[in-house]
Order: sequence, then structure tokens, then C-alpha cells
Amino acid sequence: MDKIKTYKEIVNDNRFKKEKEFLQHGDVTVYEHSLMVTKTCVKIAKKLNLNVDYNSLVKGALLHDYFLYDWHVKDPSHRLHGFTHPKKAMQNAKRDFGLTKKEENMILSHMFPLVPTLPRTKESVILCLADKYCATKETIFRSKIYRKVQRLLNATN
Repeated sequence: MDKIKTYKEIVNDNRFKKEKEFLQHGDVTVYEHSLMVTKTCVKIAKKLNLNVDYNSLVKGALLHDYFLYDWHVKDPSHRLHGFTHPKKAMQNAKRDFGLTKKEENMILSHMFPLVPTLPRTKESVILCLADKYCATKETIFRSKIYRKVQRLLNATN
């Protein structure tokens, strides 16, 4: 299966589209975040001319946050979200889409070093880096506060 087919099958699946219901960082949904991380992973691999399994790279990246709940809701099960969501995402992804061992490691290790699971493949390392890059970008540059400051700065010029 090629990466384009994998991408289309997952993003068009109603179970995956459920990610649109949950916010991830700032005003970015988990769905939008997953798409941005996937595109960033592919860009990194191509820019560095890495020999990677693009099918697994795309699948693992799309499903890395497939935990399917709103972690912002006060609930005891969400208290340690940063530490626990990779395992929940992997379990859901394995159940709904099937995963290779490489894809399992990608999802389980994407929060390294916050979680103890080591990224064991190039695809896992790429996902780990892309996720942190996108999360930082979404948290800082797409936040409501950032946009308000930008409007204020623009208004004074």
C-alpha cells in the first residue's frame, strides 16, 4: 500500500474524523494537529533524503494522537495525559487500523523523553521531532494570545 492510499484511507475514515471534535493545542484540533505532524514528518524525511518506510511514517504520524477524548475536560483519567495518551492512542489505532511493530513504536515513543519508550527507528525519531515542532508552533503561533498581541502591535504601527 502506498503512502497516498494510506493517508486517504485514514483521513476519510469516520473513526479518525472524530479527532475533529477535540482540541489539542490552543484552537487547533487533534485532527488538524495530526495532519500537520504527518506533513512535517514527510518533509523532514524528504529534506534529509532519508531512506524511510513512508507508508509507516504516514500511518504512525496520522495516528500518534488517536486517543479519542478531550484531555482538557477535568477527569481523573486525563490527569496524566502527557504520560498516558501514547499508549491509549496505540491501543485505539491497533484496534481500528492495525499496526506494525514499527508503527506501534512510533506512537508509543512520540512523547520521548516524557515517556520512557525509546524511539527505535528513523520513523519514530522523525515523528518525535515533528510532533514537538508542530506542538510548539501551534501553542505559540496559533494561540489566541499570540494573535491578540499581533493585532495590538499592528494597530500601533
